[in-house]
Amino acid sequence: RREGRRLAPPPVRATARDMAFQMPGGSQAPPEVAMWGSASGVAPARSAPPAVELPGRAGPKSHTKYPYVTGTSVVAFTYADGVMIAADTLAAYGSTLRYKDVVRIKKVNETTCLGFGGEVSDATQIMKYLDEIATDDFCEDDGAPLEPKEVHSYLTRVMYNRRSKLDPLWNSLVVAGRSKGESFLGSVNLLGIAYKDDMIATGFGNHLAIPLLRAEHRPDMSAVEARALMERCLSVCYYRDKNSINKFVMGTVTDAGVKISEPFAVGTKWDLKAYENPSQHAVGTW
Repeated sequence: RREGRRLAPPPVRATARDMAFQMPGGSQAPPEVAMWGSASGVAPARSAPPAVELPGRAGPKSHTKYPYVTGTSVVAFTYADGVMIAADTLAAYGSTLRYKDVVRIKKVNETTCLGFGGEVSDATQIMKYLDEIATDDFCEDDGAPLEPKEVHSYLTRVMYNRRSKLDPLWNSLVVAGRSKGESFLGSVNLLGIAYKDDMIATGFGNHLAIPLLRAEHRPDMSAVEARALMERCLSVCYYRDKNSINKFVMGTVTDAGVKISEPFAVGTKWDLKAYENPSQHAVGTW
């Protein structure tokens, strides 16, 4: 029995919230100082991480890990008068042929055009960047417009910068241009890897169209010969790539400027004898 003795009240335990709002001198700090540090840049000596979830921040910052709406191959090569570039107008949502009127050949200025494959939304952002520098160049009116090689160099820096931030723009870009009588054709991918060549293809076209170009391409081809070769490459890509449709847009860059065609279809042939009974030599198929 403890008679005549007065028990002391139990000590009050400070909560994390109390500690977070306590400044070194014992005064109470406002919430914004307790959470983010004082206005002078000195954080409270006794502070705890805020246990309150901030609005609009459900979790850590995330990046695009996989492209969703994508375009497939871009094929381009030089010929006697300039550069020819083509791509279909499909933007696929996974394996779904979702959007069929997306033009993936864009004019940058009077000497340069851009073709892109990969994530369509990222390509839209890239075109905004190019529109900004093209507008600035036009407003300067100094008689020295951006040349194709300068646009290509700019895009290599943009793509490598985003790759270095672990937030790449998921695209393969093809820059086609002609300036001062010289043709230019270059490519850059999402890692910032860039190169220049007389023939370039992205996506499945790199496996399907490049062998044809290596066998038949000549730098001194006429415009008619170049179009015939381009249509052969596009038809092979359409035959073999399930994420392709028979609707293409072709661009040419010559001394006269950039010209982008209306959508067109290439000729196809499906009445081959092997197609009449495809299950003849494959037992169990239907």
